[in-house]
Amino acid sequence: MNVYVHLAEGFEEIEALTVVDVLRRAGIDVQTVSVTGKKEVAGSHQVKVVTDLLFEDADYSRAGMIVLPGGMPGTVNLEKHEGLRGKIIEFNDKGKWLAAICAAPSVLGKLGLLGGKTATCYPGFEKYLSGAKTSENPVEVSGNVITSRGPGTAIYFALEIVRAIKGEEVAKKLKEGMIVR
Repeated sequence: MNVYVHLAEGFEEIEALTVVDVLRRAGIDVQTVSVTGKKEVAGSHQVKVVTDLLFEDADYSRAGMIVLPGGMPGTVNLEKHEGLRGKIIEFNDKGKWLAAICAAPSVLGKLGLLGGKTATCYPGFEKYLSGAKTSENPVEVSGNVITSRGPGTAIYFALEIVRAIKGEEVAKKLKEGMIVR
């Protein structure tokens, strides 16, 4: 399964790059996708990343998961991208995986995709998780949606994505190998 991690200007670096690193350690085909029209994207702490793909060049028929890192104004910039919003809705309609961390679960909530699901997010963004039962757990998996709280939960978020794609044993080995409690 191919995983696309979407980057917009102002993305949270820890949340995006931790997912990419952990998934690659697990042997998962993960690519970063810029929604800015250019491959170099600056994070919220001005760490510049050169993405693998531009949104316009990404083949979503090959992808099984969309990942949305949080950060500000990264989350707002992801939400503004009409093409990405359309792909998120399409993935949800097909039961494909959606994963969002920090403020980014609000993108899913505003699209009405969290109804009847349990979700978590950065404190203060719960009001945008329309229809969801909210929790303060580090990570929640509910149906086809994985959500997480913020930078400090990024490794647990990434490991849950690995678990969803490759299973418990692979996630457990990675967790032990990286000395994650």
